[in-house]
Amino acid sequence: MAWGKSKTTAPPSAISQILPLVITLAFLAGLAWVGYQIFLSLGKIKTQAKEQMGKKDVVFTKDGLRVGVKQVQNEDYVDRTQSWVVKAWNLSGEAAKEEGKKKKK
Repeated sequence: MAWGKSKTTAPPSAISQILPLVITLAFLAGLAWVGYQIFLSLGKIKTQAKEQMGKKDVVFTKDGLRVGVKQVQNEDYVDRTQSWVVKAWNLSGEAAKEEGKKKKK
């Protein structure tokens, strides 16, 4: 160079070359730890939800959700459904028409 001295720069030290890598790895390790803690928390929540739903006789299976009925006897169920059918029949007016026909005969 004709107008000035050439500046020679010292090569970067090993620490200054490795420091960005160490910072990046520490940041990624922190993110991995947070992700792992979230994974563990979700597992605990899932287990706790299964236990609570199991107490209410609701079970998750591969095919979907299975709901059991507790303390309902078949006879009680039939009585309740039949009472609704009878009420609907009486309110529909068909029963009144049939009774009117019987009285005319």
